[in-house]
Amino acid sequence: MNRLLLIVSILLINFSFSQQFQLSPQAEISVLTIGQGTNLNDAFGHSAYRIKDKAYGIDVVYDYGRYDFDTPNFYLKFAQGKLNYLIGKRNFSDFYKIYRFYDRTMEEQVLNLSQEQKQKIYNYLVNNYKPENQKYLYDFFYDNCATKIRDVVNISSSNSIAYNKLKDQPEKSFRDMIHENVGQNTWGSFGIDIALGSLIDKTTTKEEQLFLPKYVYLHFENATINNQPLVKSSSKIYTSKHKKEYKKVGVLNPLLIMSLISVFIIYITYRDFKTKKRTKWLDAILFSITGLAGVILLFLWFGTDHGVTGYNYNLLWAFPLNLLLISQVFKSKVKHWFRGYLKFLIIMLCLMTLHWIIGVQVFALGLLPILIALFIRYLYLVKYFKN
Repeated sequence: MNRLLLIVSILLINFSFSQQFQLSPQAEISVLTIGQGTNLNDAFGHSAYRIKDKAYGIDVVYDYGRYDFDTPNFYLKFAQGKLNYLIGKRNFSDFYKIYRFYDRTMEEQVLNLSQEQKQKIYNYLVNNYKPENQKYLYDFFYDNCATKIRDVVNISSSNSIAYNKLKDQPEKSFRDMIHENVGQNTWGSFGIDIALGSLIDKTTTKEEQLFLPKYVYLHFENATINNQPLVKSSSKIYTSKHKKEYKKVGVLNPLLIMSLISVFIIYITYRDFKTKKRTKWLDAILFSITGLAGVILLFLWFGTDHGVTGYNYNLLWAFPLNLLLISQVFKSKVKHWFRGYLKFLIIMLCLMTLHWIIGVQVFALGLLPILIALFIRYLYLVKYFKN
């Protein structure tokens, strides 16, 4: 008898628990879009789902893109593109307090979904939040906090959403859209433009543009589902009191710093030309830096799972072999082949310029003065060693 009561009790509990997953007709599912922060990791904003059902007292937020610093070999896995990210869950009140504390604008779009579609999204998120399903392999362009918003709603609606072209919007590459958030002359864009290859210079499709929270918001506003607007209503639930912008160019920006370094290199080269001498330590530094940069770029291309670090034509100036030939620049007389190697480096710089002009790859703006300085220095070395 006691055993029978226990079984019945368990069944009742399980039944009651399963009932919690059935949203009421008053339930609303909305997308939250968080504005920019002032740090590089906050510069692209954030996206989340809000599930609100007053009948059951539910008001929670699910968001993707969290990570655990306690993961073994965290930084190595991050560099290799093998770091697992997590889905998170918070009460809306806590979520709101966090972003209000950091003074970041919050916008909400209530989705125009059927009861069945709402239930599918809710079930999907609840199932995804289970410990065994929480982790996923992050990809900045194809599997991040924003693309998850797109993917979940597409799955729940059986891909019945039509994303329409934004009005008066020109064609954009991934790099163009990154620059919209981090600028073209910030240290963030400088590092990104060197590390990421030509693959991000291809024109994006409408759905690919949803890798950024800002474009999730814009495309959702413009999208339809079963010939009806996807968004039922939009509102700002918090407006930043101070405009947050990462892309603001500081005084010590890359273009200025690299221009100063370039002027220094050209000045030393001019002095060497006048005195018919050669500053060996300068050549050693240039070969070391360009060679080391090349090794890092090769590692990002072939040693990691980051697909977008491949086909990187920054290797035309950051040449890994320079690291192996540092000993040559300390010699007073060099072999004939080394002069040929210097001419090869000059040709590589010209080829890089051609790639830039015809649009194969867009390079960091701050690199321009350095490329000019390298070109002048390599030309001088060819003339010097010839004499």
